[in-house]
Amino acid sequence: MPAAAVEHSSHSSLSVPNTTDGGTSNGSATPTTGQSAPNLVGTASDTTLVMDGDRETQIQMLSDQLKVENRIKEGAENLLQMPLNPALRTQVESELATAKQKIQAIERSMEYFSERSSRRRNHEVNGNGIRKFTGQPLQSTDGWKEEGSERDDFRTAMHQARSAIKALLHLSRQYSHSHPSSSAPSPSASPSTSTLPNVLTASEAELNRARIETMARLIGLLQRNLRVRYELDVAEVVHAVLPSLADKATKQARATAYRLIRHALVDSHSVRRLGEQHLDWYIVKTLSRDNKHSVEKEQVIKLIRAIVDLGSERHLSHSGIGSGSVPLSDAVMRALIAVAEYPEDPFKPICVQTLTEILLIDIELMARTGGIRVLLHALAEGPLEMAPLLSQAFLHIIDSPKTRAYLHPGTDLEIALSGITDAYGKGSEHQERIKGCTRIVSSMLRTWSGLMYCCINDMTAIRALIDCLRIPSLETRELILDMFFDLLNIKPPEWHKTFIEGRRLTMYGRARRSAEITQREQIPHKPQDTLKLTDQYIALLILVFSKAGLLDALTSMFEESSVGSPLSRRATLLMAEILQKANRVLPLSIAAKIQALPRVFSLASDYNDNEHRIVGSAALSAINSFNRHWSRMEPAVKGDTRPRANSIEDALRRQRQIEPAKLKMSMQMDDKTFQALLLDTQVMATKDYMKWNFETLQDLIEGPLHSAKRMEEAIKVSRYIRKVMSFFHPFSHRFSDVPNTKQNQRWVRLGCSLLDALMSSPDGIRFLHDDEFLSQLVKSFAQLDPLTPAPVPDPIFSKKRVQDTLTCGYFEMLGTLSKRKEGVELLEKFKLFTAFYHLTELRQREDLIKGIIENLDYSIDGHSRIVLSKALTSQYKTIRHYATDYLGGLIRTSPTANAWMLRLLLTQLYDPSADVRELAVRFLEEACESMDVLQMVVEMQPTLDHLGEGHPLLLKFMSTPTGFRFLYAADYIDREIELWFHERNLHYVVHIEVFLAKAFIQNANDDVDDSLLAFDGIVPLHFYGVMAKTELGCEVLQEKGHFTEFAQFIRRHGLESEDQEVIFKLKSVLWAVGNIGATERGLPFLEEEEIIPAILEIAEQSLVLSVRGTCFFVLGLISSTPQGAEILDDYHWEATLSPLGLPTGLCVPLDVDKFVSIPPWECVASEAVDDSRLAPPETDEEMEVMTAIYNLANTVIANAASRSLTKMKSKPEYRHIFNSPSMFYRALHTISSQKYRQPVRRYIFDLFNIDLDADVVQQLSECAISLRIPITAQEPAEPSEPSPVDDKPAPFRPRPARHHADESDDEESDVEEKEAAAKKPRAPVMSLRPKSRIIGFS
Repeated sequence: MPAAAVEHSSHSSLSVPNTTDGGTSNGSATPTTGQSAPNLVGTASDTTLVMDGDRETQIQMLSDQLKVENRIKEGAENLLQMPLNPALRTQVESELATAKQKIQAIERSMEYFSERSSRRRNHEVNGNGIRKFTGQPLQSTDGWKEEGSERDDFRTAMHQARSAIKALLHLSRQYSHSHPSSSAPSPSASPSTSTLPNVLTASEAELNRARIETMARLIGLLQRNLRVRYELDVAEVVHAVLPSLADKATKQARATAYRLIRHALVDSHSVRRLGEQHLDWYIVKTLSRDNKHSVEKEQVIKLIRAIVDLGSERHLSHSGIGSGSVPLSDAVMRALIAVAEYPEDPFKPICVQTLTEILLIDIELMARTGGIRVLLHALAEGPLEMAPLLSQAFLHIIDSPKTRAYLHPGTDLEIALSGITDAYGKGSEHQERIKGCTRIVSSMLRTWSGLMYCCINDMTAIRALIDCLRIPSLETRELILDMFFDLLNIKPPEWHKTFIEGRRLTMYGRARRSAEITQREQIPHKPQDTLKLTDQYIALLILVFSKAGLLDALTSMFEESSVGSPLSRRATLLMAEILQKANRVLPLSIAAKIQALPRVFSLASDYNDNEHRIVGSAALSAINSFNRHWSRMEPAVKGDTRPRANSIEDALRRQRQIEPAKLKMSMQMDDKTFQALLLDTQVMATKDYMKWNFETLQDLIEGPLHSAKRMEEAIKVSRYIRKVMSFFHPFSHRFSDVPNTKQNQRWVRLGCSLLDALMSSPDGIRFLHDDEFLSQLVKSFAQLDPLTPAPVPDPIFSKKRVQDTLTCGYFEMLGTLSKRKEGVELLEKFKLFTAFYHLTELRQREDLIKGIIENLDYSIDGHSRIVLSKALTSQYKTIRHYATDYLGGLIRTSPTANAWMLRLLLTQLYDPSADVRELAVRFLEEACESMDVLQMVVEMQPTLDHLGEGHPLLLKFMSTPTGFRFLYAADYIDREIELWFHERNLHYVVHIEVFLAKAFIQNANDDVDDSLLAFDGIVPLHFYGVMAKTELGCEVLQEKGHFTEFAQFIRRHGLESEDQEVIFKLKSVLWAVGNIGATERGLPFLEEEEIIPAILEIAEQSLVLSVRGTCFFVLGLISSTPQGAEILDDYHWEATLSPLGLPTGLCVPLDVDKFVSIPPWECVASEAVDDSRLAPPETDEEMEVMTAIYNLANTVIANAASRSLTKMKSKPEYRHIFNSPSMFYRALHTISSQKYRQPVRRYIFDLFNIDLDADVVQQLSECAISLRIPITAQEPAEPSEPSPVDDKPAPFRPRPARHHADESDDEESDVEEKEAAAKKPRAPVMSLRPKSRIIGFS
């Protein structure tokens, strides 16, 4: 754009036409005189823009000028916020007003041009005489203007994008020279290129700067307009930026070009179009550059990630993980892998992450290019923050037999353990590495694939971990012990520290109290014997670890010293915890073998070696101390009401026994003593409550005054009660003005005791009738009425007084009255309940409503319950939420089911607020754990459809016969069973697997996840399992025939290992069958179909490890009934029983090896040698250079080879080789098919005196064709073999399947090639296998 076009003078003005004239009245598309094109008139620069040019170009000019005016406006506004003198402020305000006028004028002009171009387009499209309305819209265009200022009009943006591409083509010297007769835009022909430098005279720096600015402008357009990205052709963009990718361009230009290409990609089609361009060598060269070019490497890595994200073909539902296709050539992959394995490259982490993503999409590509090897080394050597991602990816690969065949069994994944197993001799500085490694191992052993993989070869990997505990000089064994604590989900209590320090666990009072407090804080509705999937997995871990020798290794740690150390005591603690866990989660026969501890007992009974006997005895004594302390901390058996002598509640119990005797003695007091007590209180002597004898007054009220005779005497004879009661009158401002402190709360308790004493005698009730206490309270509440005729400035129950004084105690005193029938009558007589109703309608006085709700007693049916129900239906959400929460607490603490409470709670299920509904649902689910409550709720027949289909409450209703009939009559069962059969079975699998993974991760990281509170390892309710709990449900299940279909599916597809969709459905069917078998009525279905042997076969023979894990949990569900446990016992799977002989839902195999063993496999992954054949070098010098380049891949002789290459390059007879495109292609082809380290790749690029540009890339493509050996010139290949060499490295395209041969096969094929060459005279072929000839040694 000419400079004059963007110059701006504060005196310039815009003459804008009046566009409100009826421009369309004459029916023509030509504007009327009143709509003449606006002219930009600059009086200072005399710049006149001719408006008959390209309108869209004019719009662009106007938008540029609009930006200038907006900057002036913003600057003026910022200046006005600063302290200015009056003259300068006046000048700035004038400039601001001028800028605003110009902004309005420019916007009107832009609107005029937009309308005019739209009218012309409408006229051209509708050439049949029917024209659309092109006048002014009736509504305001302010919103349209705002949107237009944020996002350009598509047509304008598209035109600007094409103009930018034309400008880039114009800036290409090659374009200008090779197309002299083309219609390339010239500065005079296209305003968009009028400011571009002349390509014939401009320097390379100016051209680069212009290219960068143009590309940046185009990137901004693509970011703002997604539609333009779809409209642009990627090939056109690449063609325009090729000069910016050349070596002669700057690194900023190359970075901007890669960024532009990335923004031009939108879908897989655009990635395929990109693959048709010759970009591979540019990308490979960029990835080989050093850290000075980080800006360029960052953009090319982002481009590669975009290609992987948009262009990859993910695996179909029928194929396994890693069976997709990533559109990256081997050349680009090798270059990316070289960056990922170079430790000094700052982009190593992101390249490792990218390779991990590619691994999960296209494992074959990773195996062929050596990416798997690099990721395994990254897993072992770091960075540590990448290790969790890598381990999870490899565990995902191990799950399926098709993908785990790419790993070498027993060696590959075990590299993750090297941080622990190689720690010997490395000292404490290696501690961080071991910490990270233990976290990885812990996460691996918490998955089925990781556990079973570590059990191959007779648990070699686990035994190696455990054997590290036997090394006495290893300083980091404490971390390994902590890993086992973590794996077995052992949460150390406070007294663990005392145990490890070697102190005796005798002072357990504080720990015992904290344990009991914790127990009380727990939600009481959770049953103690709930099924826990995590416990079943821990049972298997204990079996595996004990079989691998963990207990023997811990015993070896005891033997190291007879004195004992913190480490040996920690080992003792781990052993004691394992024995406790085993006793709880394992069957008695298996737990007894673990509890035997033969080696520890043999040490303790070794009388020939005193040190052994000391060590063994100390260990057994410590374990015994641990067990005794643990038993003291165990919660009491539910329902055991026998008081315990050593209970902390013993003192409170004795106190409660003393109080009735004390009361009986005080009731038998004589008259003189009673009168003396009255005088001792000082109530008759003074009104100052601070001088009263509080203790005597309290004893008097809680003792003698409960006698009707003494109360009558205190009321009528001495008027004592009247004096005490006047203290509590609100308007006396005595009690109601006392500060609300902890010490003064005793006066509130005294008032409650006084009212209680008054209510216990007829005279006291009459006194309350006549006293002003209640009437004054009613008047105090009336002061809060907003409609009161005479408002009081400081009402008794003002918010400040309720908060700061004992006024809040009146609610507690009224609550005392509501506990008795006589008190309720008093409250009704004085219309206090009416006052409560009015208070519930007050705005912003939640404190009063909370005080009323908290203190009223609801045991008597009447107004108290009505007040609560009114609060539950208040118009204010906070009050409803609080009242619902309080009601839930009442239900939770109530010893019996109360119908009125449940009815109120059911009402809250229909609350307009979602928070209140969720709270009510949570309390109702908790209450329905009790069968009595559940039965009562079902009989009320609430409508729960609004909660959504498949709600857990509805499933709970189904578990009772009444509820099932109710839901069956409402057609809920028929609807839901079809949904579960087709969809929700699959959702259940996702739900339970995700939460199991989260549960294990939470245990590992000690992070509390709110979403886990609803799961906690307990088996979620399953529709089919709930159906099988009722007789009618079993009849419906039998009638539908779903179980028969489940059984057939298990038999037909139980051992499926390829089709992911079938495997997923198999898991869902297994969970359904397991939940049905977990009920006594549902187990006959399994027996009838004889499906349990089929499930056992899958558990022991399936090649998909996660399916085995599903069967393991399902068998635990089946064992949760006595009949199911008995059936599984016949198949050598034993169930864990409670002390009463009832199954707990945990089940383990007697033969663990059979369950965790994986069939051996042969690794199919070998880094493939490129089978492309190139014609041999033509001269000996070329052969020597190529041989030296091959030898650079060998780290042993790489230095000698590099010295040889340096010498060759300095000799005249070799110099032409390093300028030859064909030799350059041979070198590129070599590094694209062999493993070369990053510095070596950079060295090979630097060897050649060739700068990459479009011409060189074209020559390389021609060399790929000319150097390729025709198929007829090669020995006959197998029909399945693909063509040896492509025209180029086949970037971004699907690759043909390749045959991987062993090294022996390669050697045999080489021999056959030599024999064939000897028999048939022809030009020798050149293989890309490394040469054995060494250049540079004498």
